[in-house]
Amino acid sequence: MTGARWLPRSLAVRVTLLCGLIAVSVTGMLGGNYFFAARSAILAHADEQLVMRVERLRRLLGGVRTVQELRDQTMLLEALSGNSGDVFVVRRADAAALVEVNPGQVAPPACAVPAALDRAVARGDVCHSDAPGIPRMHWAAGAARSGHDGQMVEVLAGHALVSEMQMIRRSRDQVLFSTFLAVLACSLLVYWVLRHGLRPLHRVAAQASLIEPLNLAIRLPEHDAPLELQQMVAVFNAMLDRIATGYGRLSQFSADLAHEIRTPVGALIGQTQVALNRTRSPEEYQQVLESNLEELNRLRRIVDDILFLAQADHATLQIERMPMDMAAELQRIADYFEGPADEAGLRFSVQASGMAQVNPPLALRALHNLVVNAVRYGTPGTVVRLTAVEEEGASTMVVENQGLPIPPAQMERLFDRFYRAEAVHHRPAESSGLGLAIMKAIMDLHGGEVRASCPAPGTIRFELRFPR
Repeated sequence: MTGARWLPRSLAVRVTLLCGLIAVSVTGMLGGNYFFAARSAILAHADEQLVMRVERLRRLLGGVRTVQELRDQTMLLEALSGNSGDVFVVRRADAAALVEVNPGQVAPPACAVPAALDRAVARGDVCHSDAPGIPRMHWAAGAARSGHDGQMVEVLAGHALVSEMQMIRRSRDQVLFSTFLAVLACSLLVYWVLRHGLRPLHRVAAQASLIEPLNLAIRLPEHDAPLELQQMVAVFNAMLDRIATGYGRLSQFSADLAHEIRTPVGALIGQTQVALNRTRSPEEYQQVLESNLEELNRLRRIVDDILFLAQADHATLQIERMPMDMAAELQRIADYFEGPADEAGLRFSVQASGMAQVNPPLALRALHNLVVNAVRYGTPGTVVRLTAVEEEGASTMVVENQGLPIPPAQMERLFDRFYRAEAVHHRPAESSGLGLAIMKAIMDLHGGEVRASCPAPGTIRFELRFPR
C-alpha cells in the first residue's frame, strides 16, 4: 500500500476528501456550463443590438436629404445607445467618410459588406477586433442607398463590450464563489454524516477492547453494527468462538498435562525419599531404580506423544504413502495382542481384505492404539472384531469391542487430549489419555476420517477411513 501513504489515516477524512473531489467535479461542470451559457447569451444580445443599430442607420440613409441631417441622426443614435465607446461610420464606396463617430479613434476591421442592398444584416455578419489597450469591439457592416444623392454607401457600427465583459466577469466570479460554497458545504455535511454514521463502529470497537484472555465470553453486537459490517462482525464473533474453544481446550490440556506428569514425578520423589531414609541393600536399591525407570519411561512416552501431536498440529510432518495389505497387518496385530487378550478373557476375530494406501508405521500406530483400548476396556468373555474392506475411493479398517456404554455427548470428546470417558474411570488406566488424540492426528495427516459410534448397546466401534 505504498501508493496510498499520502492519504489520511481517518476513514471519515478520506471519504470527505473523495466526496469533495466529486463535488468539485460536478459543481465545476454545472458552473462552467452556466458560465458559458450566460457568456454566449450576453454576447448574442450585444450582437443583436449591434445589428439593430446598423439596420436603423440603413433606414435613416434612405430618408435624409443632407449630410448634416444624417450627422444629426447619427449623433442621436449614439446618444440613445448609452455607450460612449460605440463607433458609427457612414462612408462612400471610395472610403470617403460622410459621418464618423469614433471617440476612441479605433481602426475599424475589414468586415464583409453584404453585396445586395436589400439584404438585412444578420448576426453572422458580425466580426470582432481585439487590440491592446482598448476594450473588445464587435462590428457589423451593411450597404444602403443614400437619399441625398442616390449613391451606394457603407454603414459600419462598432460596439465596445465594456458592460458585457463586466457582466461576464461578475458571472465568472459568482460561479467560482458558488462552487466554493457548494464544495465546502458538501464536505462539511459529508464529514458530519460520516462521524454520525460511524458511531456504531466506534461502539463495536469499544466492545472489542473489552475482550481479553480472562473474558472471552464477550461478543460484538451484530444488531448494532451497520449493514455493511454485520457480516464482518458475524465472522469476527465466530472467530472469537473458535478462539474461546481453543483457549478452553488449551487450558484444560495444560491442567491435564500437569496432572499426568505430577503422578509419575510424585512417585519418583516418594520412592527416592523412602530409599534415602536409611541404608538399603543393593537389591532394594535395584528395585527402587527399576520402579523409577518405569515412571521415567512413562514420562518419556507422554513427552513423545505431546511432541508428535505438536508436530501434527503445525503440519511439520511429511508422510510417504505406500500400499499396505490390510488382512496381513490386522492378523499380525491380532497375533501380537493374543497374550494380553487371553489374560483379559478376550479373543480376536479378523475379517479383512484389500489394500490401503497409507504410511504403514503411522497407520499401524493408530490401529495399535485402538486395539490397546479394546483389550484394556473390553468386557471379559467377548470378541474384539478387526475388519477391513477396500471400497471405491477409500479403504476402511474397523475395530469393534464390547464394553460399558458411552453416552453420545462423551463420544464427541473421545478424541480430546487426556480425556477419558466416565465409563472407564473405574478401570485402572495405564495410558496417558493421548492414544485416541494421536490416532485422530494420524488420520488428519492422511487426509482421512475417524468415526466413533455405538451401533448397539455396549458396542464400541471405531472406523478408520483412508483415502486412496
